[in-house]
Amino acid sequence: MELGGTKAIVLRAEGNAIAEQVTIPTTSPTETLDAAANLLRRWHAQAPFDALGIASFGPLRLDHAAADFGRMLPTPKPGWSGADIFGALAGAIDCPAAIDTDVDGAALAEARWGVGADDPALADGLCYLTIGTGVGGGFLSRDRPLHGAMHPEVGHIVTRRAPGDPFPGICPFHGDCIEGLVSGPALAARFGMPGDRIAPDDPRWDHVAHDIAQLVGTILLTTSARCVLIGGGVGMGRAALLDRVRTKVVAQLAGYLPHVDEASIGRIVRAPALGERAGPLGAVALALEALDAAGPLPSA
Repeated sequence: MELGGTKAIVLRAEGNAIAEQVTIPTTSPTETLDAAANLLRRWHAQAPFDALGIASFGPLRLDHAAADFGRMLPTPKPGWSGADIFGALAGAIDCPAAIDTDVDGAALAEARWGVGADDPALADGLCYLTIGTGVGGGFLSRDRPLHGAMHPEVGHIVTRRAPGDPFPGICPFHGDCIEGLVSGPALAARFGMPGDRIAPDDPRWDHVAHDIAQLVGTILLTTSARCVLIGGGVGMGRAALLDRVRTKVVAQLAGYLPHVDEASIGRIVRAPALGERAGPLGAVALALEALDAAGPLPSA
């Protein structure tokens, strides 16, 4: 299951081939998770699952030793703080299960079947950014998602603002952190209408490109990522915005990183190879991770 801030996608797959998927609106935790759990039970009764992968928006508690493992931590999404994501879904069926952030799942999928399959050198040191209802980042190091005290929360990094940009941001925690500046709801507040109704050549995109480039530059400087994929509803489908971001990343870094220049930036900052399939396939990748961790299946 891929649980997003606007919609949830429940799917079943064989390998990385999706056999069936159902979209559920993300409303309240009870309504959304109950609908998903009921669907999982019905499918599991028809053909038992080998494993379950849950790729969710965050922030999440991912420490298995914590009493609130698998629960949502304080989030701007109304009503979702404390929601027991893992318990509601993994508790519905009996099989190995794994939970991680949606961006970590998408990074794993891209490493397995996307940019990592096309260019294996990019799979280690891969960053997957999603810019949509919120802003999140998943990082792979030695083919594993990066976890520590929790998982990276790049959406709430505060970066240098563009000169002359008066937009105050909308994050209830930090105001003008990156999520407060460039997420879908932030763009609607900034423009007075949804971003998909703004012409690609509108000069107001310049401040948005500046802010995204600030985030990308911060990631390149702090994590030495080999590749930054920009997905999500805001990130995908806007080639002109991605081009602006690339140009500004090179300008903002000012030659400090010798491997980042006009010739290389197209390989380093790019759209996901899997496109919109990266999120759902991220849940599949997590299910395969759970299956690998559980060991060989018993023989029939």
